[in-house]
Amino acid sequence: MNTSEQLFQAIRSADATGAVQLLEQHPTLIHARDARGATPLVLASYLDELTIAEQLIAAGAGLNVKDGTGSTPLMGVSFKGHVAVATYLLERGAAVNIRGPRGFTALMFAVLGKHVEVAELLLRSGADTTLVDEQGLTAADHARQSGLTDMASLLE
Repeated sequence: MNTSEQLFQAIRSADATGAVQLLEQHPTLIHARDARGATPLVLASYLDELTIAEQLIAAGAGLNVKDGTGSTPLMGVSFKGHVAVATYLLERGAAVNIRGPRGFTALMFAVLGKHVEVAELLLRSGADTTLVDEQGLTAADHARQSGLTDMASLLE
């Protein structure tokens, strides 16, 4: 297993110490990609590994670097509903209105994941409710389509 694979395995195993040691020995691993195109920060964020995400950001991981699908770390945590990691990413300067796959924003991902608390956090952080995806739908439109009337009202 090469060092890049070792880093991704450490992240998947929630081995913060192992991940930090690998990064200290091989600083360029901060830019590594796994077979799916995920960066270390995208993976750590998606897996709700706040400690590892903090260490990756301290080591210089790009907050808005997209993975192989076009998603940023903030988009992944918004879809998964990881409030603490989302808060940390936003506090460190993650861009809230970047567009990802199909023109989705982090707010749209929060709606798709049915995570009201993350949606509220994104709104407080400047999420633009008027942005539309490739189909011309806003986050509120997605909420209505999913039967999430309370969330749709929050977004209007």
